[in-house]
Amino acid sequence: MPSFAGISPAASSRPASLATDTAGDPPTPVSLYVHVPFCVSKCAYCDFYSKPGAPELYSRFVDAALFEAGHWSHYDLLDDVPTMYIGGGTPTVLGMELVRLVRGLRETAHLRSDAEITVETNPETTDADQVALLVGAGITRFSLGVQSFDDAVLAALGRCHDAARTESALEVLRASGVPFSIDLICGVPGQSFESWDSTLEKAVGCGARHVSVYPLTVEDGTPLATAVIEGRQPTPDPDVAADMMLAAEVALAAAGIPRYEVASYAQPGHEARHNLVYWTGGAYLGVGPHAASMLPYAEFRRVAEAEGWSLEPPAAEPPVRARFTRETSLEDYLRRPLARPEPLETLAAQEVLREDVMLGLRLSRGVPVGAVAEAGLAETLSSLAERGLVSLSRDGDGVERWRTTQRGWLLGNQVFGAVWAGE
Repeated sequence: MPSFAGISPAASSRPASLATDTAGDPPTPVSLYVHVPFCVSKCAYCDFYSKPGAPELYSRFVDAALFEAGHWSHYDLLDDVPTMYIGGGTPTVLGMELVRLVRGLRETAHLRSDAEITVETNPETTDADQVALLVGAGITRFSLGVQSFDDAVLAALGRCHDAARTESALEVLRASGVPFSIDLICGVPGQSFESWDSTLEKAVGCGARHVSVYPLTVEDGTPLATAVIEGRQPTPDPDVAADMMLAAEVALAAAGIPRYEVASYAQPGHEARHNLVYWTGGAYLGVGPHAASMLPYAEFRRVAEAEGWSLEPPAAEPPVRARFTRETSLEDYLRRPLARPEPLETLAAQEVLREDVMLGLRLSRGVPVGAVAEAGLAETLSSLAERGLVSLSRDGDGVERWRTTQRGWLLGNQVFGAVWAGE
């Protein structure tokens, strides 16, 4: 098997044929996501691609990820990086290899001076020495997978930490002086409202400047799905989850952490800038197995042609945006970190406009009426308004915007599905 240790494509000279076509144009801002496919153990509900254990592969993965990032940098794709997010899996399970990964990525990518650089971590792998080294390497934000402060709920979710370990991890993050976010899950079978209220109380007092709240969903192929099918676990009640989401909105807003997206709450100025790239149609490049990317089609085509990837013949409407993933195993990724991405989806101009409205409605600020009209969705939004799912209101600056109502927020899939279908 090939080894990529010591290879740094970013440090080599860039072939002229790979440079951006139009000399002098500013580079396209492209955010960077790195998927670390390792964790301590698989949670019952998790369908993200990850492999428990396998510490013998950590170093090889970091070599491959740095090699891949360096390769794409030859195409000028990382010449203007506003945000970088290292997720998983559990990146901090890598130990010192994670510090090497961060340092290598910062040498490869041209991050902005004010770039938001986030690392995901879990309580069982949040170590004070590692956190200090990561901050020294340039990390500006941590995201901690808390999920609950109730040991019984954590056990039901199959988490490998308890509430006491969470408190220790929070103490480490507070001491680092770096802003951090926490994730919470509600609607867990057996989770009482008293338990949820207690979790929310601890969440608002823990020092987090950003909180994500997700209702538990049953994903195919997970241990939770098997338990539900076999009758060992009740199906999560969506009405209970909705009531808990409403309770979270009230508690977090009262603590100065208002909701700005379907599942995201933040103190003003501490919104997740990387996630906002996803929700506003920005470009992003994924590194690692199962990492997703989205680029302007012209950028993707330039790379594809230079790499020798075959492309479908042009459709009647030329593509404007390309979305692609590397749905490959970790072992295959380590052998071939530069293989052709699959699956690939391209979007024409009108589809891009619809997608941007759909994503924009995830945000509390909503979507300007002009963008809705340009996407040909005025009738669709009016129909949703008749059903009480969206409403039209005017900003303080006079801009009219469509926003989801409280009912539309809780029934977001109905809103997003109708917008994407244009119905």
